[in-house]
Amino acid sequence: MKYISILLMSLLFVCCKNESKQGEIAKKRIFPSHNYNYVSIDNNKVKYSETIYLPVYSDIYQQDGTKRYPITITVSIRNTSLTDSAYIQSTSYYDSYGKILQSYVDSTILISPLESIEFVVEEKEDLGGAGANFIIEWAATKYADQILIQAVMVNAFNGFSFQTNSKIIKKEIRE
Repeated sequence: MKYISILLMSLLFVCCKNESKQGEIAKKRIFPSHNYNYVSIDNNKVKYSETIYLPVYSDIYQQDGTKRYPITITVSIRNTSLTDSAYIQSTSYYDSYGKILQSYVDSTILISPLESIEFVVEEKEDLGGAGANFIIEWAATKYADQILIQAVMVNAFNGFSFQTNSKIIKKEIRE
């Protein structure tokens, strides 16, 4: 009986450790670039903001449209300014029908001059579809056209990759 208790305790320990490790791996997959710098920003200091639409593809059609290639999506957000910071306020992933699948930002992320951050949608995610997209909201303390947002889609097994660029769908300038 003593050995059964030890065995059960060992299994419980290993299972809990694996679950914790899986949580860390899952978080790393979503936020691969580095530790993000979360900050609070006074909305009165925000002088410029944009809402960005970024088309992405979680899969693409093959042949007659009945087969699909799954794709890994990397969303890259780059601050191209040499001197000014930017603030990512929200990043949300939508499917082809406009249904939100995941929010990637819970609080504002500071992006320092020339810094880049990434978000990843794994290849095994099959809900987004060929019309998936991201909506990204960012802000700055002065007018600046400093953010470059792109998506790179890769299917390493079949050996192809491609990129999409973002489009501003809303812009606000405050005095």
